[in-house]
Amino acid sequence: MYKILEIVAVTALSLLLAAPADGLSLNKSIEIAAGSEADGQSSVNGSISVGEGAVINGSLETVNGSIRIDDKVTLRDAETVNGAIRIGSGSTADDLSSVNGAITLASNVVVNGGVETVNGEITVDEGTRVTDGVGNVNGDISLVGADVGGNLSTVNGDVSLDRGSILRGNLVVEQQNPGGFGFGKLRRKTRVVIGRDSKVLGTVVLEREVELYLHDSAEVGGVSGVMGLDDAVRFSGDRP
Repeated sequence: MYKILEIVAVTALSLLLAAPADGLSLNKSIEIAAGSEADGQSSVNGSISVGEGAVINGSLETVNGSIRIDDKVTLRDAETVNGAIRIGSGSTADDLSSVNGAITLASNVVVNGGVETVNGEITVDEGTRVTDGVGNVNGDISLVGADVGGNLSTVNGDVSLDRGSILRGNLVVEQQNPGGFGFGKLRRKTRVVIGRDSKVLGTVVLEREVELYLHDSAEVGGVSGVMGLDDAVRFSGDRP
């Protein structure tokens, strides 16, 4: 998880030191037109938006601002410190990372890397594939008919896998580190729901007690840590 902090620290420093000729915008938002082709873009205090069908031959980076990607866009990395990231349907990207902001992937997105944020929800929709892991510290994580190739990890967020989602790595609920960056006070037990027809091909690793619910049609490779498979509550409807 601390990889996020390293990435963002380098991003912020590089943006502040960059020259205007390198595509840096100061105190200004960036808009890339639909159907256009552009190099990577960076902003210090501004959002970045990309129109449908655009091709970005580089990364999108901002310090204070959101990144909004329309449908069927091709880009590399998208990184922000303070702001949300939204990727539209049918788009392709590499790594996506934020410190303070939600990350939302619409349907049929392909991420050839990982999705990470510190403080923010992560939502991965129907038909979307993430090659590596998905993780945060504070915020819920929801997979809806999605396929994640690596681990899924959180500290304080609820986790939901539904509508035939597949997690090919481990599902990890980490122990809270009171002195760590971004670790808020636990509001209650984390709720983990492995819903209808969903699969965790790895292991559900629980470093602290959670509320664990498994649908009768769900499959997991095992439950380890402070709880076992016998501690899971089975359910048969749409919700536990």
